Amino acid sequence: MGLFDRLKRGLEKTKEVLRTDVRDLFKAGEILDDQKIEQFEARLIKTDMGVVASSAICEEIRKKHGGRTVILDEIEETVKEKIRTLLEGEGDTKWDISAPLSPLNKNPDGVTVILVAGVNGVGKTTSIAKLANLILKQNKTVLLAAGDTFRAAAVEQLTMWADRLGCEIVTRPDGTDPASVAYSGCERALETGVDYLIIDTAGRLQTHTNLMEELEKIKRVVSKKIPNAPHESLLVLDATTGQNGISQAEHFSKSIECSGLILAKLDGTARGGVTVAIRQKMGIPVKYVGVGEQIDDLELFNSQGFVDALFSSAS
Repeated sequence: MGLFDRLKRGLEKTKEVLRTDVRDLFKAGEILDDQKIEQFEARLIKTDMGVVASSAICEEIRKKHGGRTVILDEIEETVKEKIRTLLEGEGDTKWDISAPLSPLNKNPDGVTVILVAGVNGVGKTTSIAKLANLILKQNKTVLLAAGDTFRAAAVEQLTMWADRLGCEIVTRPDGTDPASVAYSGCERALETGVDYLIIDTAGRLQTHTNLMEELEKIKRVVSKKIPNAPHESLLVLDATTGQNGISQAEHFSKSIECSGLILAKLDGTARGGVTVAIRQKMGIPVKYVGVGEQIDDLELFNSQGFVDALFSSAS
């Protein structure tokens, strides 16, 4: 199954609302009035795009088609183009499909440090392994640091992936201060001269320490060891969480200034509209999407492909 087909399958629920509602709500030959646009806005919000993004899309429809005879293909094209624009947003992130590492901020003077955060259960550890695999496939070297030390299974899982991928991993005993693991990872990365260091972080802590304070500490420790690090702070979100993803993005961004998202678990239960909502509300771009369980199932985000999948005919 190709990427486009997997995206279509993954966005099935959101796609049903978008494509069906455009075709069912707007009748060809009728005059498009505000009532119909408002009804469409209410349905858009159900896709988890949020009020701000849904309002922006409907304002574009109103501007281009309000008070005019409905031509379905033209309205659909307006919606698609507006969603694509919202997804790309402002900023200097580049998505070059011929260069899978293109959206990552790179360190021009040595090792590029990538901090990866996310609550437990979102697929963070697996996403790290997939990202490491993607980096290795570009003939770059990578080192992992298992900083989720309060969850033994996370360290074991990441170690297993490192063994499979053939890359080095820095680990410490369970319960070790995550920031000290990050520091050791930086030391080892500088010693070995790797291209990328990916640091896993805790999704929750079994101590009285506040998780966000711990993440801020990791960020401080890393920046002291390697100037301007972390160069990327990626937040892994479960695509099935809907609006809860916005809350997660807000909390994590306060601590680590998220520079990008990995949208994991993009399967048939996904609520892909939240991708638009987070981009519109917080300006955080999706950089990669997880479209399956295999190690190669991490793909560069492509706004055009994403939108096309949202509006594709039923397979």
